[in-house]
Amino acid sequence: MTMDAQTEIEIQAAAFRRLQQHLMQDRTDVQNIDLMNMAGFCRNCLARWYQEAAAEKGIEMTKDEARETYYGMTMAEWKANYQTDASAEKQAAFKVAFEENVGSKG
Repeated sequence: MTMDAQTEIEIQAAAFRRLQQHLMQDRTDVQNIDLMNMAGFCRNCLARWYQEAAAEKGIEMTKDEARETYYGMTMAEWKANYQTDASAEKQAAFKVAFEENVGSKG
């Protein structure tokens, strides 16, 4: 399989948009804490990676702006609409997963 660089970028962007749709529309029931505990990343990580990619292009945005761009709403709106309470066990596992996967970057 051979493709030019622009086509590869467009396919990567399409895959990212599909992942975003999956997490933001299709599976709003999946909690960020569960994603982090199981996969080592969550929606907030994706927003941070978006922010970092923008910064590489000289575009400055705050963490809140990046999250709103990724989520399509503010974090307060997301939490009010979709976030559920997490058990003490999930919270403890999250602390470990966050430190292992995000650490000081978050």
